[in-house]
Amino acid sequence: MRDPRTAATFLFVPGDRPDRFDRAAESGADVVIIDLEDAVAPTNRPAARNYVRSWLETGGRAIVRLNPQGTADHNLDLRALQFLVDSVMLPKVETAAQVEATVAAFGGRTRVVALIETARGVQAADSIAASDAVLRLAFGNVDLATDLGVEPDDRAALLTARSLITLASMSAGLHGPIDGVTTVLDDFNSVQSDARYSASLGFRGKLCIHPRQLRAARIGLAPSPTQVDWAREIVSSSLGGRARSVDGAMVDHPVETRAHEILRRAENL
Repeated sequence: MRDPRTAATFLFVPGDRPDRFDRAAESGADVVIIDLEDAVAPTNRPAARNYVRSWLETGGRAIVRLNPQGTADHNLDLRALQFLVDSVMLPKVETAAQVEATVAAFGGRTRVVALIETARGVQAADSIAASDAVLRLAFGNVDLATDLGVEPDDRAALLTARSLITLASMSAGLHGPIDGVTTVLDDFNSVQSDARYSASLGFRGKLCIHPRQLRAARIGLAPSPTQVDWAREIVSSSLGGRARSVDGAMVDHPVETRAHEILRRAENL
């Protein structure tokens, strides 16, 4: 499993499907997220906790999406996973205090991917991102769309929320946030287009719900060949950060910084 602080592709797998855990780990996803929340019926959650615990105890590595803080299921999740996870995903985060309470319940050893998926969560994104308990922000587009009464694939309706989450991440010194799911399983172009759009807004990761989405997500998140060629030209013409002209355009230190970031992204993906 790659470091979730900078990973690009995150694959959900239902917690009550232990037959899929190893396959998910071998799928090529940077990070596997075993889900104890939406993907598992409430009646199946006790068994799912046992499956997840057993898999982690035998060396499996994954983030676990807990149930929301303040619920009975959340408390049972915490009890089942003590000493087994370095990082978890907390859904429906609306305050930094929720994240910090979860980390405290793990004895301070665990850090959180905070899933922002309500209007209140978006409004509090700055304070959530600033918490030392948070290792990254993620965007829950489907639940937020429901909260706002809009369609989850309506980019214009969710643009402000995505931008605020990116701004909160950058101002807190976090890596670019993780975008939400594309609900169409088998449409390569839709997944790639969604990933490319979110990358243009500063997102640097994507949640996936099927292994078939991983390649499209990775391609969409990566800089285009044109961007990489431009970045290489900028870097190769460096004058130690001094301003200069390249192909008729002024290049100074901020432009060089962006070029280096594009090349790092290309290498990371």
